[in-house]
Amino acid sequence: MAMTMHVDIVSAEEGIFSGPAEMVFAPAVMGEVGILPRHAPMLTQLKPGEVRIRTGEGEQFFYVSGGMLEIQPHVVTVLADTALRAKDLDEAAAMQAKERAEQALRDKTSEFEYARAQSELAEAVAQLAAIKKLRDKSGR
Repeated sequence: MAMTMHVDIVSAEEGIFSGPAEMVFAPAVMGEVGILPRHAPMLTQLKPGEVRIRTGEGEQFFYVSGGMLEIQPHVVTVLADTALRAKDLDEAAAMQAKERAEQALRDKTSEFEYARAQSELAEAVAQLAAIKKLRDKSGR
């Protein structure tokens, strides 16, 4: 039996996942991190992207729009601004959000609007990438 750690993924709305995992992959601002049991303590920001959890039954995929990642030797906590199961992502809505953000970048009228459009574009691209990975893994 493989060594495990406890993982919690929570957003402002609800808890998305809570349970044991053999490994976790997360999109930290410095790059993707891979976390095994007994990892050194760490606290870092998350960028929009996919969180993968490897359990004894396989892998589970989640989308986070950003937030914080806390790692302790036997507990990993993802505090996400928004978190969704990858299978619940809406490709059409993500494509529309991407197009709106790209248009806003072209039509910028202030620095604030430009920064907001950049953030929305990053989220939409991350959602589309998570959808693509999930589709590739399921063979659709």
